[in-house]
Amino acid sequence: MVSFTTANRHGYSVRYSPFDPDILVVASSQYYGLCGAGTLHLLELAEDDLHEIGQVQWNDGLFDVVWSPNTEDVVATSSGDGSLQLWNFRSLETGSPTAYIPAHSAEIYSVDWGNSLSGSKLLTGSWDRTIKTWDPTYLKLISSFSAHSDVVFTANYSNSISNVFSSVGADGSLIIWDASSSKPLQKVAAHDGEALTCTWNQFNSNVLATGGSDGLIRGWDLRNLTRNVFELYGCEFAVRRIRFSPHFESVLVSAGYDFCTRIWDYQVQFEPLESFTQHSEFVYGVDWNPSKSGQVADCGWDSLVNVFTPKCLENV
Repeated sequence: MVSFTTANRHGYSVRYSPFDPDILVVASSQYYGLCGAGTLHLLELAEDDLHEIGQVQWNDGLFDVVWSPNTEDVVATSSGDGSLQLWNFRSLETGSPTAYIPAHSAEIYSVDWGNSLSGSKLLTGSWDRTIKTWDPTYLKLISSFSAHSDVVFTANYSNSISNVFSSVGADGSLIIWDASSSKPLQKVAAHDGEALTCTWNQFNSNVLATGGSDGLIRGWDLRNLTRNVFELYGCEFAVRRIRFSPHFESVLVSAGYDFCTRIWDYQVQFEPLESFTQHSEFVYGVDWNPSKSGQVADCGWDSLVNVFTPKCLENV
C-alpha cells in the first residue's frame, strides 16, 4: 500500500485516469466540507510512491470529480457553491478552470460524464433535489429532472444503455431515468434511510447496486425492481460509496463511515472478501484502476489517499 496526505484537506472523491494507469485525481475540501475552500490534487503513482504533480484551488469545497471520456487532460468537479468547473491539467498554472457553470442553487454532491452512448454529456446531482444534464462544449443546460423529495447524493450514467442514468437521494429512493424524458422510468424504495450511492455493473447492463445510511448494499435488476437481488451488510454505519469492478463481474468495493474499505463478491458470499481499516475517519471516495486489475484507491476525511491491491484479488 502507498499513501499520500492531502494536508489540511479532507478527501471526498478519488478517480483513476482512464488514459494513464498511474494518474489519479482527488477532490478535497477544507474543514470537512462544512466551510472553506477546496483543492483538486493531481497524483502520480510510482512503484513505491504516490506523489502530487499538480494542484489547483477552488473557493468552495470540492465534493466530486470525474474524467472526461474523450480528452485525457480534462476533468470536471462539483462544489459546495452549486457550480461545476472544468479543468485542463495542461494549464493548471493559471489557477483557474477552463470553464465554470453556475449549475444548481445548492451543493452539488455528484458529477458524472457520460460516454458516447449518452452523448458525452455531464450529469449533476444536487442538494436542491434536482438532477441536470449539461453540454460540456457549449456549457449549456440540456435538461432538468425532479422526482426526489429530498437531496440527491449520486447520479450515474449506465455504462451500456444509451441515455439511461440512475439517481439516489436522502428520500431513500433509487430512480431510473431516460435522459429524453422528464419522468422517471422506474422508482423504488431502495433503503429505509438515506440512499447515498449507486453503481452500474459493467458486465450486465440490467444490474446495479445501491448503498445507504442503513449500512446495507443492495443489488437491483432493471427487469424486476420489486425486490433486491442481493443484500450485503456493508458497513457498521453508512455506506458512502460503492463501485462495481471493471474486471470482475460480481465484485464491488465499498467505502463507509466506519472508516473501512471492503471488497465484496456477491456471487460467492455475503460477507466481505477482505476489509481494510487503514483510515481513522470517514472513507468518502473509492475507485478501481481500469488499467490494473484489482487495484483500488480510496480517500477519506483523515486526509489520506491510499492505493493498494487486495490480496483476495491478486491471483484471480
